[in-house]
Amino acid sequence: MRGEAHQAAVRLEGVSITYRFPDGRRYPAVAPTDLAIAPGEFVALVGPTGCGKSTLLNVVAGLVTPTTGRVLVDGTPLLGINTRAGYLFQQEALFPWKTALANVAVGLEVKGVPRAQAQERARQWLARVGLAGFADRFPHELSGGQKKRVGLAQVLAREPAILLMDEPFGPLDAQTRAIMGDLLLELWSAEKKAVLFVTHDLEEAIALADRVLIMSAGPEARIIGDHPVPIPRPRDTHEVRLTSTFVEIHRTLWHQLRSEVLKGYARSEGKEEPVS
Repeated sequence: MRGEAHQAAVRLEGVSITYRFPDGRRYPAVAPTDLAIAPGEFVALVGPTGCGKSTLLNVVAGLVTPTTGRVLVDGTPLLGINTRAGYLFQQEALFPWKTALANVAVGLEVKGVPRAQAQERARQWLARVGLAGFADRFPHELSGGQKKRVGLAQVLAREPAILLMDEPFGPLDAQTRAIMGDLLLELWSAEKKAVLFVTHDLEEAIALADRVLIMSAGPEARIIGDHPVPIPRPRDTHEVRLTSTFVEIHRTLWHQLRSEVLKGYARSEGKEEPVS
């Protein structure tokens, strides 16, 4: 398994998730899974809709308790909320009645950072995400991309060691997604945090990550592919897609992913699995 050269920032050992319903039925969502993410490594997780990508992310966040197995963070078993991780959701987690500055500062204040110091750090992070002139704007006065930038600043200002991202750029248009991807890589290259990035977009995963993991369709979804991305950094997430290396990697991964996507569609419609 890759990501094990040093003590992993995150390690999953035999983690499975089975949902139990009040009528006694069980749904085995994720089969026993092993995974290691090295410090500073950017890992993307791709798979069919409903395969358990977000569930695994929530296990690493400490929001879901695995049915079997365990999660280790820097070698220590995770027994509750992962306080070393920052979580960027698909939907904005901004308070509509607070300004951009206050939204970034609030997480620091909750951690006990004095208000003046929290606001200064918030201003610095707003500047780093290109919003120095928008500190006094409320969320309804910001574009979708600007709100994502505030959310990114909000998470990174707390200086997490691990960054968990669940389709964070999904609602954005293609151009804004590319810009946000470049911004994320710029900030990540400076901080080198361990990242677990969930996305449906295979191109986005390849453009951003050091490794792309492919999950099978559920039930009992599992990681069926672990692919390094041998594309040099720094990267421009648009330009890199025009290279022959990118095209070849995409062809290989899509061949593996496509059959799982078709299985997922067939199962959701109650049909037999198609022959790939």
